[in-house]
Amino acid sequence: MSVRTPQTLSRRSFCICCAVAAGLGTNRDWLKPAEAFAEARNIVDTIRDSAATMPIEIHKLRGNVAVIEGSGGNIAVLTGGDGKLFVDAGITATRPRILEAVNSLSRDPIKHLINTHWHFDHTDGNQWLSEEGAAILAHENTHKHLLSTQRVADWDYTFPSPPLAAVPTEVFSSDKRITINRSTLNLKHYGPAHTDSDISVSFAEAEILHCGDTYWNGIYPFIDYSTGGNIDGMIKAAQQNIAAAGSKTIVIPGHNLPNRASAVSNKDELIAYRDMLVAIRDQVAMFKRSGRSLDETIAAKPTEQFDAKWGQFLITPALFTRLVYEGV
Repeated sequence: MSVRTPQTLSRRSFCICCAVAAGLGTNRDWLKPAEAFAEARNIVDTIRDSAATMPIEIHKLRGNVAVIEGSGGNIAVLTGGDGKLFVDAGITATRPRILEAVNSLSRDPIKHLINTHWHFDHTDGNQWLSEEGAAILAHENTHKHLLSTQRVADWDYTFPSPPLAAVPTEVFSSDKRITINRSTLNLKHYGPAHTDSDISVSFAEAEILHCGDTYWNGIYPFIDYSTGGNIDGMIKAAQQNIAAAGSKTIVIPGHNLPNRASAVSNKDELIAYRDMLVAIRDQVAMFKRSGRSLDETIAAKPTEQFDAKWGQFLITPALFTRLVYEGV
Protein backbone atom coordinates (compact mmCIF):
# COMPACT_ATOMS: atom_id res chain seq x y z
CA MET A 1 0.00 0.00 0.00
CA SER A 2 1.21 3.52 -0.69
CA VAL A 3 -0.12 7.02 -0.16
CA ARG A 4 0.83 9.58 -2.79
CA THR A 5 -0.14 12.98 -4.09
CA PRO A 6 -1.59 13.50 -7.61
CA GLN A 7 1.80 14.71 -8.84
CA THR A 8 3.49 11.39 -7.96
CA LEU A 9 0.76 8.93 -8.88
CA SER A 10 1.88 5.46 -9.92
CA ARG A 11 1.25 4.58 -13.55
CA ARG A 12 -0.04 1.18 -12.45
CA SER A 13 -3.59 0.20 -11.59
CA PHE A 14 -5.92 -2.74 -11.46
CA CYS A 15 -9.17 -2.80 -13.41
CA ILE A 16 -11.63 -5.23 -14.86
CA CYS A 17 -9.52 -5.55 -17.99
CA CYS A 18 -6.28 -6.09 -16.09
CA ALA A 19 -7.57 -9.04 -14.14
CA VAL A 20 -9.02 -10.69 -17.19
CA ALA A 21 -5.80 -10.26 -19.10
CA ALA A 22 -3.89 -11.85 -16.27
CA GLY A 23 -6.12 -14.89 -16.48
CA LEU A 24 -6.78 -15.13 -20.20
CA GLY A 25 -3.90 -13.44 -21.95
CA THR A 26 -0.81 -14.93 -20.36
CA ASN A 27 1.76 -16.38 -22.78
CA ARG A 28 -0.52 -16.26 -25.81
CA ASP A 29 -1.89 -13.88 -28.40
CA TRP A 30 -4.95 -11.76 -27.72
CA LEU A 31 -8.20 -13.61 -28.25
CA LYS A 32 -10.26 -13.00 -31.35
CA PRO A 33 -13.69 -11.50 -30.54
CA ALA A 34 -15.53 -14.82 -30.82
CA GLU A 35 -12.93 -16.53 -28.64
CA ALA A 36 -13.05 -13.75 -26.06
CA PHE A 37 -16.80 -14.02 -25.75
CA ALA A 38 -16.63 -17.81 -25.59
CA GLU A 39 -14.30 -17.51 -22.60
CA ALA A 40 -16.10 -14.56 -21.03
CA ARG A 41 -17.98 -16.83 -18.64
CA ASN A 42 -14.65 -17.05 -16.75
CA ILE A 43 -14.14 -13.30 -16.49
CA VAL A 44 -15.94 -12.75 -13.20
CA ASP A 45 -14.13 -15.54 -11.35
CA THR A 46 -10.81 -14.44 -12.83
CA ILE A 47 -11.33 -10.87 -11.64
CA ARG A 48 -12.30 -11.97 -8.15
CA ASP A 49 -9.35 -14.35 -7.90
CA SER A 50 -6.92 -11.71 -9.13
CA ALA A 51 -8.29 -9.09 -6.74
CA ALA A 52 -7.45 -11.37 -3.83
CA THR A 53 -3.73 -10.78 -4.42
CA MET A 54 -3.49 -7.50 -6.32
CA PRO A 55 -1.79 -4.65 -4.43
CA ILE A 56 -3.90 -1.76 -3.21
CA GLU A 57 -2.69 1.80 -3.66
CA ILE A 58 -4.29 4.90 -2.19
CA HIS A 59 -3.58 8.38 -3.52
CA LYS A 60 -4.47 11.56 -1.66
CA LEU A 61 -6.13 14.15 -3.88
CA ARG A 62 -7.54 17.26 -2.17
CA GLY A 63 -10.38 18.26 0.13
CA ASN A 64 -10.01 15.06 2.21
CA VAL A 65 -10.68 13.00 -0.93
CA ALA A 66 -8.48 10.08 -1.95
CA VAL A 67 -8.69 7.45 -4.69
CA ILE A 68 -8.05 3.73 -4.23
CA GLU A 69 -6.64 1.55 -7.03
CA GLY A 70 -6.59 -2.23 -6.97
CA SER A 71 -10.14 -3.36 -6.26
CA GLY A 72 -12.11 -3.43 -9.50
CA GLY A 73 -13.18 0.08 -10.44
CA ASN A 74 -11.45 3.12 -8.97
CA ILE A 75 -12.87 4.01 -5.54
CA ALA A 76 -13.06 7.54 -4.14
CA VAL A 77 -12.99 8.01 -0.35
CA LEU A 78 -14.01 11.13 1.56
CA THR A 79 -13.02 11.32 5.23
CA GLY A 80 -14.40 13.45 8.05
CA GLY A 81 -16.45 13.62 11.21
CA ASP A 82 -19.63 12.36 9.51
CA GLY A 83 -17.83 9.10 8.74
CA LYS A 84 -16.00 7.86 5.68
CA LEU A 85 -17.84 7.97 2.37
CA PHE A 86 -16.95 5.54 -0.43
CA VAL A 87 -17.80 6.04 -4.10
CA ASP A 88 -17.98 2.44 -5.34
CA ALA A 89 -17.20 -0.69 -3.40
CA GLY A 90 -14.72 -2.71 -5.44
CA ILE A 91 -14.19 -6.46 -5.02
CA THR A 92 -14.91 -8.17 -1.70
CA ALA A 93 -11.60 -10.07 -1.66
CA THR A 94 -9.74 -6.78 -1.11
CA ARG A 95 -11.62 -5.94 2.09
CA PRO A 96 -8.73 -6.24 4.59
CA ARG A 97 -6.34 -4.28 2.38
CA ILE A 98 -8.88 -1.56 1.67
CA LEU A 99 -9.52 -1.19 5.40
CA GLU A 100 -5.80 -0.93 6.03
CA ALA A 101 -5.50 1.72 3.33
CA VAL A 102 -8.40 3.91 4.43
CA ASN A 103 -7.46 3.61 8.10
CA SER A 104 -4.15 5.19 7.15
CA LEU A 105 -6.18 8.26 6.18
CA SER A 106 -8.29 8.48 9.34
CA ARG A 107 -10.00 6.34 11.95
CA ASP A 108 -13.44 7.64 11.02
CA PRO A 109 -16.03 4.86 10.77
CA ILE A 110 -17.41 3.93 7.35
CA LYS A 111 -20.90 5.42 7.14
CA HIS A 112 -21.73 6.07 3.48
CA LEU A 113 -21.44 4.32 0.10
CA ILE A 114 -22.46 5.55 -3.35
CA ASN A 115 -22.56 3.14 -6.31
CA THR A 116 -21.87 4.69 -9.71
CA HIS A 117 -23.68 1.77 -11.41
CA TRP A 118 -24.64 -1.86 -10.83
CA HIS A 119 -21.69 -3.85 -12.29
CA PHE A 120 -20.08 -6.29 -9.88
CA ASP A 121 -16.60 -4.74 -9.99
CA HIS A 122 -18.18 -1.62 -8.44
CA THR A 123 -20.75 -3.27 -6.14
CA ASP A 124 -19.22 -6.60 -5.09
CA GLY A 125 -18.06 -4.99 -1.84
CA ASN A 126 -21.49 -3.55 -0.99
CA GLN A 127 -22.26 -6.25 1.54
CA TRP A 128 -19.10 -5.90 3.62
CA LEU A 129 -19.32 -2.11 3.55
CA SER A 130 -22.91 -2.40 4.74
CA GLU A 131 -21.69 -4.65 7.53
CA GLU A 132 -19.18 -1.94 8.47
CA GLY A 133 -22.07 0.50 8.83
CA ALA A 134 -22.42 2.14 5.41
CA ALA A 135 -25.80 3.23 4.11
CA ILE A 136 -25.87 2.62 0.34
CA LEU A 137 -27.09 5.26 -2.12
CA ALA A 138 -27.49 4.69 -5.87
CA HIS A 139 -29.63 5.36 -8.90
CA GLU A 140 -32.96 3.56 -8.98
CA ASN A 141 -31.80 1.35 -11.87
CA THR A 142 -28.83 0.13 -9.83
CA HIS A 143 -31.32 -0.80 -7.13
CA LYS A 144 -33.49 -2.59 -9.71
CA HIS A 145 -30.60 -4.56 -11.21
CA LEU A 146 -29.26 -5.66 -7.83
CA LEU A 147 -32.67 -6.88 -6.74
CA SER A 148 -32.86 -9.50 -9.48
CA THR A 149 -30.79 -11.86 -11.59
CA GLN A 150 -28.91 -10.01 -14.34
CA ARG A 151 -27.45 -11.47 -17.51
CA VAL A 152 -24.64 -9.73 -19.40
CA ALA A 153 -24.94 -11.31 -22.83
CA ASP A 154 -21.57 -10.09 -24.11
CA TRP A 155 -19.88 -11.85 -21.16
CA ASP A 156 -22.16 -14.89 -21.43
CA TYR A 157 -22.56 -14.56 -17.68
CA THR A 158 -25.59 -14.43 -15.38
CA PHE A 159 -25.25 -12.64 -12.06
CA PRO A 160 -27.48 -13.82 -9.21
CA SER A 161 -29.07 -11.15 -7.06
CA PRO A 162 -26.85 -10.37 -4.05
CA PRO A 163 -27.95 -10.51 -0.40
CA LEU A 164 -30.31 -7.70 0.59
CA ALA A 165 -27.54 -6.13 2.66
CA ALA A 166 -25.76 -5.36 -0.63
CA VAL A 167 -28.76 -3.59 -2.19
CA PRO A 168 -28.93 0.23 -1.98
CA THR A 169 -31.15 1.51 0.82
CA GLU A 170 -31.67 4.96 -0.73
CA VAL A 171 -32.29 5.69 -4.42
CA PHE A 172 -32.89 8.66 -6.68
CA SER A 173 -34.09 9.06 -10.26
CA SER A 174 -32.29 12.03 -11.77
CA ASP A 175 -30.14 14.38 -9.66
CA LYS A 176 -29.35 14.46 -5.97
CA ARG A 177 -27.28 16.75 -3.75
CA ILE A 178 -25.96 15.70 -0.36
CA THR A 179 -23.67 17.33 2.18
CA ILE A 180 -21.24 15.11 4.10
CA ASN A 181 -18.06 16.06 5.94
CA ARG A 182 -18.58 19.70 5.00
CA SER A 183 -18.42 18.68 1.35
CA THR A 184 -21.16 19.13 -1.23
CA LEU A 185 -21.63 16.08 -3.44
CA ASN A 186 -23.67 16.37 -6.62
CA LEU A 187 -24.98 13.10 -8.06
CA LYS A 188 -26.25 13.10 -11.62
CA HIS A 189 -27.79 10.32 -13.73
CA TYR A 190 -26.39 10.25 -17.25
CA GLY A 191 -29.20 8.34 -18.90
CA PRO A 192 -28.31 5.13 -20.77
CA ALA A 193 -24.53 5.09 -21.35
CA HIS A 194 -22.26 2.27 -20.12
CA THR A 195 -25.45 0.85 -18.55
CA ASP A 196 -28.80 2.49 -17.78
CA SER A 197 -27.74 3.05 -14.16
CA ASP A 198 -24.63 5.24 -14.49
CA ILE A 199 -24.19 8.33 -12.33
CA SER A 200 -21.43 10.86 -11.83
CA VAL A 201 -20.37 12.07 -8.39
CA SER A 202 -18.79 15.49 -8.11
CA PHE A 203 -17.13 16.87 -4.98
CA ALA A 204 -17.97 20.54 -5.47
CA GLU A 205 -15.50 22.31 -3.17
CA ALA A 206 -12.59 20.02 -4.06
CA GLU A 207 -13.37 20.15 -7.81
CA ILE A 208 -13.20 16.37 -8.21
CA LEU A 209 -15.43 14.46 -10.65
CA HIS A 210 -15.90 10.68 -10.45
CA CYS A 211 -17.23 9.50 -13.82
CA GLY A 212 -17.70 5.82 -13.05
CA ASP A 213 -17.53 3.62 -16.14
CA THR A 214 -18.64 6.32 -18.54
CA TYR A 215 -14.90 7.10 -18.76
CA TRP A 216 -12.11 4.52 -19.29
CA ASN A 217 -8.78 6.31 -19.43
CA GLY A 218 -6.45 4.75 -22.00
CA ILE A 219 -8.74 1.77 -22.73
CA TYR A 220 -11.56 1.17 -25.16
CA PRO A 221 -14.63 0.94 -22.90
CA PHE A 222 -17.04 -1.93 -22.44
CA ILE A 223 -20.67 -1.12 -23.24
CA ASP A 224 -23.32 -3.30 -21.61
CA TYR A 225 -26.23 -3.44 -24.03
CA SER A 226 -27.91 -6.06 -21.83
CA THR A 227 -28.72 -3.46 -19.20
CA GLY A 228 -29.38 -0.42 -21.32
CA GLY A 229 -25.96 0.80 -22.45
CA ASN A 230 -25.26 2.11 -25.97
CA ILE A 231 -22.52 3.91 -27.87
CA ASP A 232 -24.52 7.12 -28.40
CA GLY A 233 -25.19 7.26 -24.68
CA MET A 234 -21.48 6.84 -23.97
CA ILE A 235 -20.76 9.83 -26.20
CA LYS A 236 -23.45 11.92 -24.50
CA ALA A 237 -22.02 10.97 -21.11
CA ALA A 238 -18.54 12.00 -22.26
CA GLN A 239 -19.94 15.35 -23.35
CA GLN A 240 -21.62 15.78 -19.97
CA ASN A 241 -18.33 15.03 -18.23
CA ILE A 242 -16.52 17.61 -20.34
CA ALA A 243 -19.19 20.20 -19.51
CA ALA A 244 -18.89 19.42 -15.80
CA ALA A 245 -15.09 19.65 -15.71
CA GLY A 246 -13.09 22.83 -15.40
CA SER A 247 -9.42 23.42 -16.07
CA LYS A 248 -8.54 22.49 -12.47
CA THR A 249 -10.93 19.56 -12.08
CA ILE A 250 -9.45 16.23 -11.03
CA VAL A 251 -11.29 13.56 -13.02
CA ILE A 252 -11.54 10.00 -11.69
CA PRO A 253 -12.19 7.40 -14.42
CA GLY A 254 -13.90 4.12 -13.69
CA HIS A 255 -10.87 2.25 -15.08
CA ASN A 256 -7.46 3.07 -16.46
CA LEU A 257 -4.73 1.25 -18.32
CA PRO A 258 -1.98 -0.02 -16.02
CA ASN A 259 1.50 1.44 -16.51
CA ARG A 260 0.23 4.08 -18.92
CA ALA A 261 -2.81 5.86 -17.52
CA SER A 262 -3.13 7.31 -14.04
CA ALA A 263 -6.03 6.79 -11.66
CA VAL A 264 -6.82 10.48 -12.14
CA SER A 265 -7.32 12.46 -15.31
CA ASN A 266 -8.36 15.91 -16.53
CA LYS A 267 -10.60 17.78 -18.95
CA ASP A 268 -8.18 17.59 -21.89
CA GLU A 269 -8.06 13.80 -21.62
CA LEU A 270 -11.86 13.68 -21.40
CA ILE A 271 -12.02 15.61 -24.67
CA ALA A 272 -9.61 13.18 -26.35
CA TYR A 273 -11.75 10.27 -25.12
CA ARG A 274 -14.96 11.87 -26.46
CA ASP A 275 -13.34 12.58 -29.82
CA MET A 276 -12.18 8.96 -30.08
CA LEU A 277 -15.69 7.64 -29.37
CA VAL A 278 -17.28 9.97 -31.92
CA ALA A 279 -14.78 9.18 -34.69
CA ILE A 280 -15.12 5.42 -34.27
CA ARG A 281 -18.90 5.57 -33.96
CA ASP A 282 -19.17 7.58 -37.18
CA GLN A 283 -16.79 5.29 -39.08
CA VAL A 284 -18.52 2.09 -37.97
CA ALA A 285 -21.95 3.57 -38.70
CA MET A 286 -20.83 4.47 -42.22
CA PHE A 287 -19.70 0.90 -42.88
CA LYS A 288 -22.89 -0.56 -41.45
CA ARG A 289 -25.12 1.77 -43.50
CA SER A 290 -23.24 0.75 -46.63
CA GLY A 291 -24.20 -2.87 -45.98
CA ARG A 292 -20.96 -4.23 -44.58
CA SER A 293 -21.31 -7.14 -42.19
CA LEU A 294 -19.74 -7.14 -38.74
CA ASP A 295 -16.82 -9.23 -39.97
CA GLU A 296 -16.30 -6.94 -42.95
CA THR A 297 -16.42 -3.89 -40.69
CA ILE A 298 -13.86 -5.38 -38.31
CA ALA A 299 -11.62 -6.22 -41.28
CA ALA A 300 -11.81 -2.58 -42.43
CA LYS A 301 -10.14 -1.53 -39.12
CA PRO A 302 -12.29 1.51 -38.30
CA THR A 303 -10.39 2.05 -35.03
CA GLU A 304 -6.91 1.90 -36.54
CA GLN A 305 -5.87 5.51 -35.91
CA PHE A 306 -6.67 5.11 -32.19
CA ASP A 307 -5.44 1.58 -31.51
CA ALA A 308 -1.92 2.47 -30.35
CA LYS A 309 -3.35 4.54 -27.49
CA TRP A 310 -6.67 2.88 -26.68
CA GLY A 311 -6.54 -0.66 -28.06
CA GLN A 312 -3.70 -2.28 -26.17
CA PHE A 313 -5.69 -4.30 -23.66
CA LEU A 314 -8.54 -6.79 -23.45
CA ILE A 315 -11.07 -4.49 -25.10
CA THR A 316 -9.27 -5.00 -28.39
CA PRO A 317 -9.97 -3.03 -31.56
CA ALA A 318 -12.03 -5.92 -32.94
CA LEU A 319 -13.99 -6.27 -29.73
CA PHE A 320 -14.71 -2.56 -29.46
CA THR A 321 -15.74 -2.45 -33.12
CA ARG A 322 -18.24 -5.21 -32.38
CA LEU A 323 -19.67 -3.26 -29.44
CA VAL A 324 -20.03 -0.09 -31.50
CA TYR A 325 -21.50 -1.98 -34.48
CA GLU A 326 -24.18 -3.41 -32.19
CA GLY A 327 -25.41 0.09 -31.36
CA VAL A 328 -25.34 2.02 -34.66
